[in-house]
Amino acid sequence: MKNLVLIGCLLFLFTSCNNKHRYTQESEEIEIVKANINDYDYQEWDKLKSHYADSAQVFYNSRSRIFSPDELIEYHKNNDINLSTRAFEDESREYEMVEDNNGKTWVNFWGLWKGNLAANNKQIIMPVHITYQFVNKKIVKEYGYWNSAEIQLELQKIEANKSLLEPEEETVEIVEIQDIEDIEEVE
Repeated sequence: MKNLVLIGCLLFLFTSCNNKHRYTQESEEIEIVKANINDYDYQEWDKLKSHYADSAQVFYNSRSRIFSPDELIEYHKNNDINLSTRAFEDESREYEMVEDNNGKTWVNFWGLWKGNLAANNKQIIMPVHITYQFVNKKIVKEYGYWNSAEIQLELQKIEANKSLLEPEEETVEIVEIQDIEDIEEVE
């Protein structure tokens, strides 16, 4: 009986050593995501783009809008217009690689994004989750999720304040005159 238990334990040990880890916090793909986040923080757009397959699809807070790698860079540049600073906090970054049941490789990133608005220096902090799918060490899909409501509301307030400060233009009524009789009516 002891031999049977010992053989069973050894068999379990040998078969479990052959299983590939499905979850890890150390991998080449995680290092690529770390570089990708760093390239975003330092606006190294060419380096950032190099992490993506040419046919990569990026979804941010929606499945209806798909960004290509080139469009992604334009998206970031357009957002940066309203910001004086922005980056992910170093101490709040977490990474995990997962191999799903279909054999697809994904890297999950969780972090705190911190930015200051250029117009009023208001600081915004947002929790962010991004998951990246990899094929042959290239990002082929990216899904990003965060709540940008605070930024949007603050930008709306800034625009509303601008319109209050701008002087109102005098409106002049323009009357189209067709013939001489119309001139007499206008006077």
